[in-house]
Amino acid sequence: MQISKETLLRSYRAMRTIRAFEERLHREFATGEIPGFVHLYCGEEASAVGVCSNLTEQDTIASTHRGHGHCIAKGVDVGGMMAEIYGRSTGVCRGKGGSMHIADLSKGMLGANGIVGGGPPLICGAALSHKVLKDNGVAVAFYGDGASNEGTTLESLNLASVWHLPAVFVVEDNGYGEATGSSYACAGTQKDRAAGFGMPYMECDGSDFFAVHDAARDAIDHARSGKGPVMLHVHLERWYGHFEGDSMSYRAPNEVADAKKYRDCLESFRKRAEQDQLLDLSALDDIDVAVADDIESAVKAAKQAPWPEDADLMANVYVKI
Repeated sequence: MQISKETLLRSYRAMRTIRAFEERLHREFATGEIPGFVHLYCGEEASAVGVCSNLTEQDTIASTHRGHGHCIAKGVDVGGMMAEIYGRSTGVCRGKGGSMHIADLSKGMLGANGIVGGGPPLICGAALSHKVLKDNGVAVAFYGDGASNEGTTLESLNLASVWHLPAVFVVEDNGYGEATGSSYACAGTQKDRAAGFGMPYMECDGSDFFAVHDAARDAIDHARSGKGPVMLHVHLERWYGHFEGDSMSYRAPNEVADAKKYRDCLESFRKRAEQDQLLDLSALDDIDVAVADDIESAVKAAKQAPWPEDADLMANVYVKI
């Protein structure tokens, strides 16, 4: 199925925004002005955008500690995100969540999560809500190869199958659970695990937006049509350490350099667009410039925004009925 020009332009902008956002954070974090931990998504942009380009505003997602890319792909405001990461009151969570707990329920983004394997149970609840309300929604959990070993994830795969939920479990397999290789830490295969719960399995190359988009479309259509949950295994590579400050001494020489040179999802997108005459490259160049301006504005606004007040500490903590 051909992807519309509008979707392609919107998807490229989202991927470019993620790349620019994360690379700017890489520089800003080094200044010491950003509190807490930061985990960057550079190199993995096609996964979040390829999946979320098939979702609607009605659909919900749950993320990981590496959640900025998922937020942007689901439409969360970049300025609000930057302010949140800086801990300012204008952030999408009023400065209370920071990088690892950034969320925007109005966009169906249930939140990044500092708990490894914390997202899959959340989307079981969201998927059950979609099913009970019959709103045609789908819930998607992004999680890594490390989280695939967590009991919460395995229980969620089981529950989604037992309840026949409209859920998609996206394994973003970047080859490492922190500093431990997935080939060492994960017994069997992700396909075996999906089969163990009677769940269809799909996989794709995470450096290729078009491959992710098509696989995600099939997985999401399957779940949305009432056929139950699906596992989508995306093979990708992260360009930076597990966290900012990680020396990456566990990675092979030239591993990251080769990923940047040969498996850059943004460059492959541009080549495909030019080769198949899908888009005018000048339009992509214009997006690059516009995104750079957006990120610059977001950083300036975040640095100038006020800190939360002491009185804000207990606000929005408890539900008021």
